[in-house]
Amino acid sequence: MNDRFDAIIIGAGQAGPSLAGRLTGAGMKIALVERELFGGTCVNTGCMPTKTLVASAYAAYLARRGADYGIRLKDPVEIDFGRIKTRADTVARNARDSIERWLRTMDGLTVMNGHARLEGQGRVRVGERLLQAPKIFINVGGRANIPDLPGVNTVSYLTNSSMLRLESPPRHLVVVGGSYIGLEFAQMYRRFGSEVTVVEKGPRLIGREDEDISEAIRAILADEEIAVRTNATCIALRPDGEGIAVDVDCTSGDPFVVGSHVLLAIGRRPNTDDLGLDQAGVITDSRGYIVVDDFLATNVPGIWALGDCNGRGAFTHTAYNDYEIVAANLLDAADHRVSSRIPAYALYIDPPLGRVGLSETEALKLGRDVLVSKRPMSRVGRAIEKDETKGFMKIVADSQTNQILGAAILGVGGDEAIHGILNVMNARVPYSTLQWSVPIHPTVSELIPTVLGDLKPNSPSGQAA
Repeated sequence: MNDRFDAIIIGAGQAGPSLAGRLTGAGMKIALVERELFGGTCVNTGCMPTKTLVASAYAAYLARRGADYGIRLKDPVEIDFGRIKTRADTVARNARDSIERWLRTMDGLTVMNGHARLEGQGRVRVGERLLQAPKIFINVGGRANIPDLPGVNTVSYLTNSSMLRLESPPRHLVVVGGSYIGLEFAQMYRRFGSEVTVVEKGPRLIGREDEDISEAIRAILADEEIAVRTNATCIALRPDGEGIAVDVDCTSGDPFVVGSHVLLAIGRRPNTDDLGLDQAGVITDSRGYIVVDDFLATNVPGIWALGDCNGRGAFTHTAYNDYEIVAANLLDAADHRVSSRIPAYALYIDPPLGRVGLSETEALKLGRDVLVSKRPMSRVGRAIEKDETKGFMKIVADSQTNQILGAAILGVGGDEAIHGILNVMNARVPYSTLQWSVPIHPTVSELIPTVLGDLKPNSPSGQAA
């Protein structure tokens, strides 16, 4: 069967469905192909189910701290993991079903279930059907990267996806990878009652962040008795009785740790290896990401790549912004570019880390003359009142332009408060604009003007001026 459309969308992640809505709203005839689950990583194995689990873990943590607030609860606090899992599954299923219902009732859209493969420029095969369109949008997302560790094929391991299928908390969870996904699961399952060890090859956790952030996060985890093994220079896996041994070869401590379960949280890889990209001449980089320009177009005219598969962002919000850029440029004669996007993200441990723009280390490496200010969360009235004073705020500004280059808020509400800084950075105005605002008391954001008022010089060598 040969079907002609105005455009074909491959994948129903964060960008695909909204793009279908804009294109059909403009009167186009569109085909959308989804191989498995509608909603992509965020809805099914990422943000929505995991942050639902994080919320349950926080509730358990708060219940154990009831006495700190003058509340007497049954001791010990009992975990109903079946109910916890059902809640997370329900949140994901409801979101997935809602997206699919919306798409299947969209005028002008043909929804297909199946594996799409390119068969040349403007041609996509789905089973027996050959679809043709002058425009193709690839939105296939990514999956967990499985590194070629010694012994990885000799043991059963977990990924971020299979973690969500656990029916009970592990007795001892060993997390290989001390970055964002791994740390969220580590703290979550510690609060569900598991013994947890984090194994990181590098010298510190989340190595892309400033060292003071890494050390503060390590201290937060240590306070909850989460073991952290950094400098794990020779990670290997092997069966050990009823468990799994993870060789760490650290400079100190035991040379290996034995867990009941192992989570591999060592990055992501794009779902591009079985799309027939070579048949259409679409170029990928050495890691399999589709190479795109500032407008998200590939090297082949009429083909765009959006979301995690293009290597230009690995977040739900960047995938959605990819849709916004493409739709505005195609339909509204706009000139939006990926390079105009200020990077922002969060780490959802408790307390969370909100991050925007350059870190202090990154700014100094670029040779910028920077102003830096830092304040502990113990200076925030809201944090004191909630008895959640761990962490700090840190802001980096350019001494020449007086514009904010980046910021980190590690602390209660940090994932929300960071947006005030993000908005000022997008407005490209001096930091004094925010410094002289009058934030509401008592909030986390009210400390931001104080932090800005204490910005001090720092040189590219890292020495205070």
